[in-house]
Amino acid sequence: MTIRVLLADDQTLLRATFRILIDSCEDMTVVGEASDGAEALELTRAHHPDIVLMDIRMPGTDGLAATSAICAAPELAATRVLILTTFETEDYVAQALRAGASGFLGKDVTADTLLAGLRTVASGEALLSPTATRTLITNFLMSPAPTPTSRLRNACRSSPSASAR
Repeated sequence: MTIRVLLADDQTLLRATFRILIDSCEDMTVVGEASDGAEALELTRAHHPDIVLMDIRMPGTDGLAATSAICAAPELAATRVLILTTFETEDYVAQALRAGASGFLGKDVTADTLLAGLRTVASGEALLSPTATRTLITNFLMSPAPTPTSRLRNACRSSPSASAR
């Protein structure tokens, strides 16, 4: 099976570089290129790629808004989004995951890591860069641990019989 990839980045040179890299693989092909989030959404609807390789910071509609729209569209349920960004901040990692991204990598990855990441996400798995993973772990550890009372309260709130009351 050939993995069909749509590139979304506002930098023309980066898109050209990613295209050369991806098209050099026998199991991948680039099906389109977008320079902003709105174009990425439009091309995703037209081509139904397996993966959108999405930058976050782009003019107009950014990558986070486009990711959210792609992941929310029922007709695009088979398309996964892999974020590739220079900015691996806590806020961007959290926003990307909430938007539905299947992966998050920094642009400092090696070519082999990027290609392996595309294959991982295409197989249905999730992928986070070491920096993104460290950010999420740190954030988790800094959050207060739930008390037994709060766990019980949350369990009652999520119980189907509790919502019927």
